[in-house]
Amino acid sequence: MHKLWISLALLLANSPALHADEMKKALQSYLDEHITAWVHDPILVMAIRAQNAETAGYDQAKIDELDQLWRGFVGVNDAEIIANVIANPAADFLRRQVTQSNGAITEAFVMDARGLNVAASVPTSDYWQGDEAKFLQTYPVGNAAVHISDVELDRSTQEVQGQVSMTIVDQTTGDAVGAITVGINLTELM
Repeated sequence: MHKLWISLALLLANSPALHADEMKKALQSYLDEHITAWVHDPILVMAIRAQNAETAGYDQAKIDELDQLWRGFVGVNDAEIIANVIANPAADFLRRQVTQSNGAITEAFVMDARGLNVAASVPTSDYWQGDEAKFLQTYPVGNAAVHISDVELDRSTQEVQGQVSMTIVDQTTGDAVGAITVGINLTELM
């Protein structure tokens, strides 16, 4: 495994555009083959719809206040704002998907129509994703929107990772309700 990591790091360093494209194809393939089967699950859709009803009237000042509160409690998983996101049935569902991936998925989280976290397998670094490409290039774009991040070497895990994000659609109504981001460990895929 260590040799694979070194090989991937060298590939990224020596011809980043070519290998980044190959890795993005691997991310898209994993999304198509493994993730799209469960992202529209009713447990996720219901959780997002419930939060959308709560957050629809939030202005940017309220969103910024919540994001700052979250950032202040990062690392304190029993803080109410974080516990509400990581300790709910939708978060349990996401953790099962991470576990069932056998190391291919590193994290998964869903966002409401404002880009606020609804459920997460593990705490994210911030609460509001609404100013990031993972949200801006999915939910606001439409039902079939997908965003694939740049591939990066995660220094803390020493793994080559990328994120795939897509709009979550309520299959019963056809309405876009939010978005999901899934972190994928490319070292496990290669």
